[in-house]
Amino acid sequence: MGYNMRIKIIALGKIKEKFLKDGIDEFLKRLTPYASVEITELSPIEIRDENLTQKALLQEGEKILANIKPDSYVITLEINGKQLSSEDFASKINEITNTGVGELVFVIGSSCGIAPTVSQRADFKLSISKMTFLHQFARLLLIEQIYRAFKILKNETYHK
Repeated sequence: MGYNMRIKIIALGKIKEKFLKDGIDEFLKRLTPYASVEITELSPIEIRDENLTQKALLQEGEKILANIKPDSYVITLEINGKQLSSEDFASKINEITNTGVGELVFVIGSSCGIAPTVSQRADFKLSISKMTFLHQFARLLLIEQIYRAFKILKNETYHK
């Protein structure tokens, strides 16, 4: 497994809660030996009218796609995506790394979802859970699972 994979997380919106920021920073620090992880925060488009949700999503989609290189492997976080166990997620990351992809990009849309244009660009659609979480939790859960995946791949112990 080729280490120091480049991972980029494109997320809409800023994390406001300190406890979430602290958790995210902690896992980013722990990930340093395994991969370089960069978070690109884009500002979501404010929706004042429910009828304009689709239009806003498409505008957000353009911003997201502008941050993705043509040869990147893209995983979108979507409600209707595929659910994986932590072991299967680790295997997926390993598989992607072994294809020699330069950059693995995870996309977390806004609380309104993800643009169809971004969904179409996805190489894989992932669902974290059937449960609904505070939107900002997604980033912490994803980073923790990426960290767990590397621990699994290196056969290192990490708590359950």
